[in-house]
Amino acid sequence: MSPNKIDRRDFITSSIAVGTTTILASESGSADPQENTETRGSETGTVYTGESVQGKKVVSRLDVTDLEPGKKHFLYFQGVQAPGGQPWYVSVAIARGIRPGKRFTLTSGVHGDEMSSIQTVHTVIDRLDPTQMSGTVMAVLDIARPAVESMQRRWPNSGRGADLIDMNREWPGDENGASATSRHAGLLFNRLLRPNSDFAIDFHTGTTGLEVAAFIIGDRRLPDVKTMADLFPVGLMWDDPAYPGVLHNAFVDAGIPCFTPEVGAARVLDRDMIALFVEGTLNVLKHYGVISGPIGRTAADANMLIGDAAFPIIATHGGLVEFHAKLDDEVKAGQTIAVQRNMFGEVVAEYTTAVNGKLAAYRTDASSDPGNVLAFILFSQPGTPPRGGAQPYREESYPE
Repeated sequence: MSPNKIDRRDFITSSIAVGTTTILASESGSADPQENTETRGSETGTVYTGESVQGKKVVSRLDVTDLEPGKKHFLYFQGVQAPGGQPWYVSVAIARGIRPGKRFTLTSGVHGDEMSSIQTVHTVIDRLDPTQMSGTVMAVLDIARPAVESMQRRWPNSGRGADLIDMNREWPGDENGASATSRHAGLLFNRLLRPNSDFAIDFHTGTTGLEVAAFIIGDRRLPDVKTMADLFPVGLMWDDPAYPGVLHNAFVDAGIPCFTPEVGAARVLDRDMIALFVEGTLNVLKHYGVISGPIGRTAADANMLIGDAAFPIIATHGGLVEFHAKLDDEVKAGQTIAVQRNMFGEVVAEYTTAVNGKLAAYRTDASSDPGNVLAFILFSQPGTPPRGGAQPYREESYPE
């Protein structure tokens, strides 16, 4: 999907829905049926709803400076309502240092099948000692909560019958938007994420059915993004802002440096890869004075390849796919990456790369329909090509 195209959800229908909402709001005096005088957007400071879920207090707005220094705090953030009327609660863990300092936000679970991203953030929080810290580290662990519940990439939405919405095309969201997903994103961004962040890191993995090397997506033209990314001991970086509507771009647009680490494959806990990203995150916190200690391994130790484009290899036939290259392999233009066979075992397609680069992702499902992305090669384009998704391909196979 081209990054400049509107999401496949019908723009006209969405516009009508927004217009209808506006008319109803003008008649009723409220644009959001969930909103009340206690939690209006003009409020500042932490707002507790008075509820407690499994012993953890629920907030509809958070100001981390209201929390006691030198401690860890575990809360639920009240998100959008589910069709049954109860809110989706998002898990939030905060380590507030004993001294003032930078505020870092670590996000995960924007896609519901990305388990290693959640475990990476868990591990970082576990290793922090607020009595020895400066500043604050806030972890938001299961942002697309209904997608996480079913371990699927997209948010199940009932707006126009059964629908699946990629929440990482919805940011910064709209509290009065045309879908529950957009409203949920708006609530989180306006009342939790943006107000409490000086820096942010949005952790992801590949999507289900895609094996992904350890790599980073971000815009190296931003000095703090470049600094943070280079503190991760991973071998690949896609130097590109990626799609509009992704969370790291919403942070950047709000003046908060952010990028996206990709922690391997979906649906599994890849402990070796998690360890790399934990080390990189702790390096970042050390660099910015949140915690003390020596910097560990960095991108220089991993001989990071920085590419500015991704060349997709797309299936032209249906059948079984056999790869002839592995993740992180250096490949040359003209090299065979995979072959495809029909049910007689006959070779029906041979797939080669048109560029020199590294194999950054490949399809793990053994069979494929025509049109699926089988792999992509990270490479550097000659000259200074346009940025922002110069090599478009189907968003469901995009690793972020």
